[in-house]
Amino acid sequence: MHGSATEPQGAARYRRARRTAGAVASAALLLPLLGAAPSSPAGQAPADRLQQAFTAAAAEYHVPPGVLLAVSYLQSRWDTHAGAPSVTGGYGPMHLTDARTAIAAAPHHGDGTEDARGDGSRPALVAKARVPADSRLPARLTTLRKAAGLTGLPAERLRTDAAANVAGGAALLAAAQRNLGEPLSEDPADWYGAVARFSGADDSATAATYADDVYDVMRAGERRTTDTGQRVTLAARPGLSPDTAQLSRAGLRPASADGTECPVTVSCEWIPAPYQEFGEGDYGNHDLGDRPASQSIKYIVIHDTEGTWDGVLNLVQDPTYVSWQYTLRSTDGHVAQHVKAKDVAWHAGNWYVNAKSIGLEHEGFLTAPDTWYTEEMYRASARLVRYLARKYDIPLDRQHIIGHDNVPGPTAATIPGMHTDPGPYWDWRHYFTLLGHPFHASAKKGGDLVTVLPDFDANRPVYTGCVTAGEPCAAHGSSEVRLYSQPDETAPLVQDIGLYPKGDPSTTGVNDVGSRASTGQRYALAGRDGDWTAIWYLGQKAWFKNPQKQPTAVRASGPAVTPKEGLAEIPVYGRAYPEKEAYPAGVPVQAVSPLPYKILAGQRYAAGDKVPGEYFYSPTFDTTPHRVVIGTDMYYEIQFGHRVQFVRAADVDLLP
Repeated sequence: MHGSATEPQGAARYRRARRTAGAVASAALLLPLLGAAPSSPAGQAPADRLQQAFTAAAAEYHVPPGVLLAVSYLQSRWDTHAGAPSVTGGYGPMHLTDARTAIAAAPHHGDGTEDARGDGSRPALVAKARVPADSRLPARLTTLRKAAGLTGLPAERLRTDAAANVAGGAALLAAAQRNLGEPLSEDPADWYGAVARFSGADDSATAATYADDVYDVMRAGERRTTDTGQRVTLAARPGLSPDTAQLSRAGLRPASADGTECPVTVSCEWIPAPYQEFGEGDYGNHDLGDRPASQSIKYIVIHDTEGTWDGVLNLVQDPTYVSWQYTLRSTDGHVAQHVKAKDVAWHAGNWYVNAKSIGLEHEGFLTAPDTWYTEEMYRASARLVRYLARKYDIPLDRQHIIGHDNVPGPTAATIPGMHTDPGPYWDWRHYFTLLGHPFHASAKKGGDLVTVLPDFDANRPVYTGCVTAGEPCAAHGSSEVRLYSQPDETAPLVQDIGLYPKGDPSTTGVNDVGSRASTGQRYALAGRDGDWTAIWYLGQKAWFKNPQKQPTAVRASGPAVTPKEGLAEIPVYGRAYPEKEAYPAGVPVQAVSPLPYKILAGQRYAAGDKVPGEYFYSPTFDTTPHRVVIGTDMYYEIQFGHRVQFVRAADVDLLP
């Protein structure tokens, strides 16, 4: 049906634009883009249909195609995610936000039984989230509704039809350009201010960083096959130089990075977590330290907030809550720092890891049916991590850049309550490529280790419980491979006796990490059987599918540990604490508590750093009695299960 005289102008323009793209393109664009394939057999849409949608929308709204393509790449890498919302309620290739359709949950530090501080010498601190009752949403989380008004297209169509979504993004860019009083120029250099405004940022530093990234994408060019098999190309414009002076006319507030520890390549502000007393000796929400002078920083822990930016910032400013060093905003990659790197935040649920780590929270709604993260947040996070890694000499590998779900329970009792973010949908492979340390094979065929390395988009293990317990989650790319007790997908999953002391097998639950290996993690090879590979995992052989035509792991090199000759088994620890003789007077001795796991003779585990036992004693608001206790008993960090663990060096032999 053609547009009538009473039809919204945007909808009519959109339909006319599709007709001008030619009969084939018009027929393609009238259909949702969710089922396209890389090739075009009879009955299927062409694999360049999304490219045509960008061309048509750019022409209709008079936006340079390169600008539209680069903005979309920075939001979604041109993926549609089968119509599912991002962690901030963003839909489609243009990440048009409609956060009211997302399911907001309490931030993960306030969920479950994990003691975020993880210091057994003090009473457990289980944070209780107080989600703000105010339901008002900032403009950056409601762009889909605005796009619907500009185009006349229904909101549901903008969420589910990629071509309509692209048109909505083009309309928003054109509206931003007009609001700045700028002409709808064909020259991409003239759109810097509009791109900055499209970010949704309300401060000039964040908007400028976002716009700079968009123009970097245009200068470099990109080419990619999307999650629906669409081939999209953005030609490089190496000499492109935008009119950055437009930003001064964008009406954005100035942002100050004073007091922050951030690289100049990210937008950063200081929103401090309070260090203050609040009665009966209690204080919060972190500990003052002197790192790295007093103790080294060895880990960067990647978290997912499972809450809105504004709500999470309210919580980290509460002295009775817990803390972390940085929060990153999903829509535009903006960074807030809360705790200095020298100080110890309460975030990882393990006091040893807290005392030696920096925590990064990445904004997120827990959405249904799945979650995804914006390219701009990945890039901002990678730039921040590179900066911190250089500053504190932290290796860029999965032994040191870990998820909250890789942090071990410090004692047997804490294992079931440990958190599982950022979860199976965090793209570790892409993240490490952005870090400049992509994963690859580091050994020839004879290597005795493997690095888990599935293709994120193609690797789609079934998870359950995203929305309803026991019900399958929507199909989605994943960084993790599932581990079985035998080389057979009908065999039981491997057991995690820490999570299931009665010996029950692990489950496919989205929060059950008992039978998963994650991208970038290295394990000792334990066997092969056709398309299957076995690794040593939690004291047993664990099998995952690793077909030659679509491999999920590559050969790796590096050290491994095995029990010393003559020892039938050795214990495993969740923290590397000193021996009792190392504690000075006035500092209570902390138990070196083994976990319920064992390493049996003949088993091997990939080894990371060799470290002395260490404990940061900081029980009071007054820092006078604080001490860092360092022992002579040495430990190796190992990749034991999904989480890292520790073994005493005296119990193992190191295999080169």
